[in-house]
Amino acid sequence: MSARQLADLLGIEQPIVLGPFGGLSSVDLTAAVSERGGLGSYGLYGYDADRIADTALRLRERTTRPFALNLWLPTGDEVAPAEVDLAPAVDVVSGFFDEVGVAIPDPPAQFLPDAASQIDAVLEARPAILSVVFGVPGPETVQRAHERGVRIIGAATTVAEAVALEEGGVDAIVATGAEAAGHRVSFLAPAENSLVGTFALVPQVVDAVSVPVIAAGAIADRRGVAAAFALGASGVQVGTAFLRTRESVAPPSHRAAIGRTPAEATVLTRAMSGRLARGAANRAIRTIEARGEIAPFPAQNWLTGRFRAVAAERDEEELLSLWMGQGASLARHDDAASVFAELAAGLPARQ
Repeated sequence: MSARQLADLLGIEQPIVLGPFGGLSSVDLTAAVSERGGLGSYGLYGYDADRIADTALRLRERTTRPFALNLWLPTGDEVAPAEVDLAPAVDVVSGFFDEVGVAIPDPPAQFLPDAASQIDAVLEARPAILSVVFGVPGPETVQRAHERGVRIIGAATTVAEAVALEEGGVDAIVATGAEAAGHRVSFLAPAENSLVGTFALVPQVVDAVSVPVIAAGAIADRRGVAAAFALGASGVQVGTAFLRTRESVAPPSHRAAIGRTPAEATVLTRAMSGRLARGAANRAIRTIEARGEIAPFPAQNWLTGRFRAVAAERDEEELLSLWMGQGASLARHDDAASVFAELAAGLPARQ
């Protein structure tokens, strides 16, 4: 499928998709990308139904153009508070709580909102696109979405995952290479066994499925965009380059770190969330990994999130999740308009 066909499918002008940031999304950045003719995306990790409805409302106040709301699908390995002993992990990070001056909280009744209620809230909000990670949406979800005119985009880290997503009825697939920032969204095999690079993944996924493929992973400038289309992609998804802009809610030190971090200085770690993710190493990651006591997801993410929230307010770089991809040093613009223009310059002349 061509770039023009993908754009028409999603109701956008340019086949440029903002990567959804679970915990780092902002209405400003999402709207900015949509307003320029791309597909702004907003990550809803941890949002309950009321917050989802409010977010959709605020986005519609900022843009009349299509946007995507993104959900993490449950994989079945998530732990509940009553199922995990947090004491070992708490012992490792207790110093960080002391550092930011907050007490270690008691575990909540649940770590995450009910996934079904999140899906209901998104479908009630009727965004142009529901994007999902960590799995294939159920047939009922697909049917309900399509009945409401909502397109579905899924994310794959392997060819097998892409095939499963197509069989599940999604409208487009993000082929996300191992270079990409943030969580590895693998769901058919462990993330460590699904680390296929963008250059290898994209053409193989294009050959394996009939729905449009959106390339992701270390695409930060016009060269990456041109390469993605040469590999057969119909669009690109870009995260890190937009995360560096002033429209994002990443703290200043995080945005600065993106610009100075070479590819080899990013790491894959479970330290912050209990799931494998790519970012720059800092003192928090090194300390947690050295001790080796990491609670399973989402317990670890909830625990570190308590001190990371305060660290973000204080802009304490060494205690943040510095998510970024291996193309971070290519992210050279500090405003969304400039990033979008740079990416658009790499699109095929005829779409």
